[in-house]
Amino acid sequence: FPTRRSSDLDLLDELCKQPESTLPKAKPQEDTKTIKAHLEQFDANLKFEDLDIEKLTEFITFEQNTLELLDSTVKRHLVYLKWFLHWAVNMNFTHKTDFEKFTTGIPNQKTKVIYFTEKELEDVIAHDYSNNPAMDRVRDVYVFCCFTGLRYSDVYNLNWSNISDDYTITFTTQKTKDELYIPITSQKPRDLIDKYRHCHFRGNKVLPVISNQKMNDALKIMAKDCGITSPVEIIHYKKGERITERIPKYELITTHTARKTFVCTAIRLEINPAVIMEITGHKSYATMRD
Repeated sequence: FPTRRSSDLDLLDELCKQPESTLPKAKPQEDTKTIKAHLEQFDANLKFEDLDIEKLTEFITFEQNTLELLDSTVKRHLVYLKWFLHWAVNMNFTHKTDFEKFTTGIPNQKTKVIYFTEKELEDVIAHDYSNNPAMDRVRDVYVFCCFTGLRYSDVYNLNWSNISDDYTITFTTQKTKDELYIPITSQKPRDLIDKYRHCHFRGNKVLPVISNQKMNDALKIMAKDCGITSPVEIIHYKKGERITERIPKYELITTHTARKTFVCTAIRLEINPAVIMEITGHKSYATMRD
């Protein structure tokens, strides 16, 4: 770490460069640049020692009133900030732990589960991308996740040592460090493995996985290409006030939709929830369902 820094917030930049072994478990999925920018807008001279309950309350109010963020975004930012402060305490950059007792007071809100129906997944598989190799690869990775339930981080790191001759995947998950065993019985994911078996990707990877952001952008185009355009009603809350939007479904498609598609398909096929959880690594039925 640099011995000199202009502010404690600069450690957010350094944090992103650290090996996972030095970080608290389960890093929140959030944009560090966004969090840092909001904190600097709130108080450019903010120090760890300033972050008592009163200051944290002021920051939450700033995000709600000045930045006019959704309640769910404000809660997510607090999760990331607490994660960062836990790390700062562990690294002896601060001894102030007021944040551990702080909550936003914003109630939990159920989020809409976005997934592909059987017909939508069939349309994606059948779509002709013979003249668009880049989109063909994006589609292949996405479909593979729909059939295996893999997270983006896990399919990104999947290499040939994780796959046995009988098409069984064995690996340790990136997010939770769980050891998972996934027998691939469907023909489509087996075909995808065989399709790339003689390709040579960096890191001995099985599939041609691009960055998460680029893939998310491409998936929206893919879904629109495949006619997945029906409106979806999404409910948000801002300072407790309900806001309803109708958004074309293709705009909501991300890499995580594939994992949701796997779970929803397995439930529809009446596969034992315990078996589904064993494949996905979920710890509870409620977490898997949501």
